[in-house]
Amino acid sequence: MPKVKTSRVKYPNGWELIEPTLRELEAKMREAENDPHDGKRKCEGLWPIFKISHQKSRYIYDLYYRREEISKELYEFCLEQGYADKNLIAKWKKPGYERLCCLRCMQPRDHNFATTCVCRVPKHLGKKRLSNASTAAAGAVQVETDFVILSSS
Repeated sequence: MPKVKTSRVKYPNGWELIEPTLRELEAKMREAENDPHDGKRKCEGLWPIFKISHQKSRYIYDLYYRREEISKELYEFCLEQGYADKNLIAKWKKPGYERLCCLRCMQPRDHNFATTCVCRVPKHLGKKRLSNASTAAAGAVQVETDFVILSSS
C-alpha cells in the first residue's frame, strides 16, 4: 500500500512567540473581508484590508530588521507562507520608501490626477500640502502599531 502524504507544515523555532499576534491579525483580516461595505466607495471598502496587511508585514519586518528578535529561518518561513508581503518589505528596505503603506501607492494611475498617495509625501511637507483627494486616503495610511514586544529570554 502506498504511503499517504500529508501536508503538515513544520514550524521553525520561535514560531510560538509570534503565532498569537499573527493569528489575531488573521482574524481581523477575515472580519474586514466579510464586513459589508454598503454605502462606501469601492476603495473605502478595501482600506481596512490594506491596513491589516500592512500591519502584518510591518510586524514581521520590525521583528527581523529592527529588533532582531526572530531568526532568518523564521523570517523566510513567514514570507513563504504568506504571512507578510515580501515585495512590500523589499521596498521598505530601499531609501525613501520606509513609510510606504502598500504597493498600490506607487502607481500614479490608481490616484486622482496622476498623483501619489499621502504616504509618499515627505513628513516635512505632509501637513502643508494635503488636498481633499489625498486627505481621504489618509485613513488608509494611519496604521496602528500596537504589537506585542517579544522578550528574548
